[in-house]
Amino acid sequence: MVYVPTTAAVQAALASAPRRSPTILTMASGRPWLKRHFHTIWTETVKAAGIADDLHFHDLRGTAVTMLAEAGCTVPEIATITGHSQAHAQKILDRYLARTRTLARSAIAKLEDHRRTRQMETKMETGA
Repeated sequence: MVYVPTTAAVQAALASAPRRSPTILTMASGRPWLKRHFHTIWTETVKAAGIADDLHFHDLRGTAVTMLAEAGCTVPEIATITGHSQAHAQKILDRYLARTRTLARSAIAKLEDHRRTRQMETKMETGA
């Protein structure tokens, strides 16, 4: 079992959705999906939407890995949310995480913040 707190957007969507079951993804009957039935419906939906044939439901989980990293989450935090091992989460990041300007700016901002903090600590320690 993986504990995943919900975002505000998910909380709002769930609050407005009719309750049929304690399980979020259910069939019209309110019962949880059977794996084979879900796979069939997923495949039909992807095809109807004109999305590439190589998209799989678990690709959403991998996308979450990259989105969490872009938001500044650590690999242990990401693995805790997605249920991957830390090593597997890192492999996903190594392969799919785009090296973007946003990440580069974030890294420099963290470096500058670290330097400012160190300078302040040094001043406090020396009484300057």
